[in-house]
Amino acid sequence: MKAAVLYGNEDIRYDDYPTPQVKPGTVKVHVRATGICGSDVPRVLYHGAHFYPIVLGHEFSGDVVEAGEGVTSVKVGDTVSGAPLLPCMKCSDCQNGNFSLCKNYSFIGSREQGSFAEYVVIPEANAVPYDPGIPYEQAAMFEPSTVALHGVLCNDYRGGECVAVLGCGTIGIFTLQWAKIFGAKKVVAFDVDDGRLALAKRMGADAVFNTKREGFLEESLALTGGRGYGFVFEAAGNPATVHLAFEAAANKARVCLIGTPHADVAFPPREWENLNRKEFRLTGSWMSYSAPFPGKEWELTAHYFATGQLKFDPDFIFRKYPMEKAAEAFACFHHPEQVHGKIMFVNE
Repeated sequence: MKAAVLYGNEDIRYDDYPTPQVKPGTVKVHVRATGICGSDVPRVLYHGAHFYPIVLGHEFSGDVVEAGEGVTSVKVGDTVSGAPLLPCMKCSDCQNGNFSLCKNYSFIGSREQGSFAEYVVIPEANAVPYDPGIPYEQAAMFEPSTVALHGVLCNDYRGGECVAVLGCGTIGIFTLQWAKIFGAKKVVAFDVDDGRLALAKRMGADAVFNTKREGFLEESLALTGGRGYGFVFEAAGNPATVHLAFEAAANKARVCLIGTPHADVAFPPREWENLNRKEFRLTGSWMSYSAPFPGKEWELTAHYFATGQLKFDPDFIFRKYPMEKAAEAFACFHHPEQVHGKIMFVNE
């Protein structure tokens, strides 16, 4: 088969690669759409791969073309999205259903062959069936949707509160939609990019604020009657938005850090004291799984995509490339400020 194979740093080539073989309990998926995740970028451009050669890619959808012995939950012809985590299923975290916290895991697209290829073989449990009326490009967004929902669930979310979503990338946009679906009183989105804020508004945000604009925080807090936000979701992984989360939180709020910072985050005592004086709860969120594996995050994404309540917009996707142009696609990330959405590979 053909695949976008990473041979070394910044050396990704469309090349022949061994076709994966089905084993008992696994299925072969013809990959129809697969997105570049932010975590793929350092693997290609900044020496972040675990080994070479490797086929990356873990956000994908496609068609089941072969099912191994014993497979019963999906069949040839089904449309599926792939859940990329391969937990050990033996450690105490896995036994308690906390698969995201497994320390002995493998992962499709970083430790095993991924979806930047014509075909990928995955365990039956990792093949999540979905309504075939959902476009392949949308179904390739299951994984970021589930990451957003996992953060919402980790934060013991309940409706009826004002919600702040900090960062309107793919995961932030899905986070605000989940908050709306589950009954938020008001969802307010924050970003530095007006295009992303316009998308957030179309996806259901009640108000949006560009954080470059003077006085945005005071104006946004006025929407809560000055109380602050009962739930705050940081989805950018940026030190500035982590600081903003502490400022925007109400007393007794729940603050969840979904984004992963790639720079130091330092707090002066006055800002850190917000945690004490407001007595808000701070939690992290990692990946997107619960029991029974892969979890309700995946089940609910399939359901709400099918009903149309979880929305998809063409502006989620910045550009689409055929797989043979993988090197050109990753070159875009030398200027990440110019990438306004998901870059996706498509196979016919």
